[in-house]
Amino acid sequence: MAKQARPDPKAEALVARRSLNPHPDAVADELFAAEEFFDARDLVQVKYEMVRRARVDRLPVARAARAFGMSRPSFYEAASSLDEGGLPALVPAKPGPKGPHKLTEGVVDHLEAVLAADPSASSAELAHAVAERFGYDVHPRSVERALARRRHPKSGR
Repeated sequence: MAKQARPDPKAEALVARRSLNPHPDAVADELFAAEEFFDARDLVQVKYEMVRRARVDRLPVARAARAFGMSRPSFYEAASSLDEGGLPALVPAKPGPKGPHKLTEGVVDHLEAVLAADPSASSAELAHAVAERFGYDVHPRSVERALARRRHPKSGR
């Protein structure tokens, strides 16, 4: 019977917080090799230390990026994020759309104008109005949700 690998609580926590470094083996900085405190799996720690090594220890950016398994653009992005938002800004953002890409504010404004002219318009008719005016299809249920968000912005949906 094969032994099952024991779960690694730290790795599980890093995954849950979207901070698991996908390439920990690319981190070659001496601190991560010599000190147990430094964990190459922790992407936030890796990015922070990369920026710190360049800024405080005066390691050239290209060398710092290479030592931490990153590119120069990744270094500058991490440095900018750190400057703007501190350590929490180094946590990778959630994947996926950050806002509506079809039912934008302008489209919802149009939907409300159509509803003002005809309060009995169905969500299917409103979706058809979007297709006519903007040239793309939206689902009637998406129209309903967009209008509900506009009317109740703090509902959490």
